[in-house]
Amino acid sequence: MRIAVDVMGGDHGCGVIVEGVKLALNADKKIAELYLVGDQAQIKSALTRSQLQDARVKIVHASEVLTMEDKPVEGLRKKKDCSIARAIELVKDGQAEAVISPGNTGGIFAAATFKLGRLPGVDRGGIATVIPSMDNEFVLLDSGANIECKPLHLLQYAVMGNVYSREILGCKRPRVGVLSIGTEDSKGNELTLEAFQLCKLLDLNFVGNVEGHDLFKNHVDVVVCDGFVGNIVLKTCESLATGIFFMLKRELTRNPKRKLGAFLAQNAFRTIKRRMDPDTYGGAPLLGFNGIVLKAHGSARERAIMNAVRIASEAIEHSVTCLISREIARADELLGRAKTTAPNSVPA
Repeated sequence: MRIAVDVMGGDHGCGVIVEGVKLALNADKKIAELYLVGDQAQIKSALTRSQLQDARVKIVHASEVLTMEDKPVEGLRKKKDCSIARAIELVKDGQAEAVISPGNTGGIFAAATFKLGRLPGVDRGGIATVIPSMDNEFVLLDSGANIECKPLHLLQYAVMGNVYSREILGCKRPRVGVLSIGTEDSKGNELTLEAFQLCKLLDLNFVGNVEGHDLFKNHVDVVVCDGFVGNIVLKTCESLATGIFFMLKRELTRNPKRKLGAFLAQNAFRTIKRRMDPDTYGGAPLLGFNGIVLKAHGSARERAIMNAVRIASEAIEHSVTCLISREIARADELLGRAKTTAPNSVPA
């Protein structure tokens, strides 16, 4: 397995990324080569500080950094030697099979689109985010890449999310649902109503429409929506989790009795915190491209980077890209048959 890591885009500097890579290399001997992409001087300094001496590590120099302030497409044009571009080019050229970056989300998505290209039959790539609930994790797709979608795009997100949930999260038969304002077939807007009809035609465990209050009740494993709605859902969930933990901490420290109760329940709180920890999932995969691309959080620390490398390794091992390509082709075949047999029943 060969993985490229952009070390320049994170909030905490190159050293934190290198430390996370060190943990990943120690944990996974199947990795044959790991490319650290960025400023060579900074990478060498970080390698010395971390005492990382592993023959699998290769340095690929990039003289520029695509910052969070850069406009994605314009930034890639102006900064042709930025670390995000160089890392993705390694996948394009076949030197690496996966790329990880904690940098500019739009820049990573644009680089994947222009340099790797989409898989045959995929109209729009999407960002998949894994969100923990009480008894399972669900994949939210799209969580921010495309704010304007067509029904066919949501169908393709359903196919891609199904593959990711099955292969990476280990869900044998993922339950796929379209996020809407009601569970009834007739509820929703034009986009969700047509996406609902399309998804019914596929070889999916399609459960129909799901509402916001279904997400955390173990009712669904893949939640399909456009990027506008998905990004709002994602950031609302993140904010709510932070707010709840803040309120608990404040209320449980108001007086000695509550402090005692908190002390007695501390293991339960730790378990919940671990369950909700985004570092466990490493990052968000960008699905639908000719290569495996993971977007780590800008604030990712060592453990998150380690898990991002682990997930990239699993995606390579499970041939996720090939499976998505195959199942998108199968979906196109089923849609073609449906149009042939009942041309007026399939939305355009």
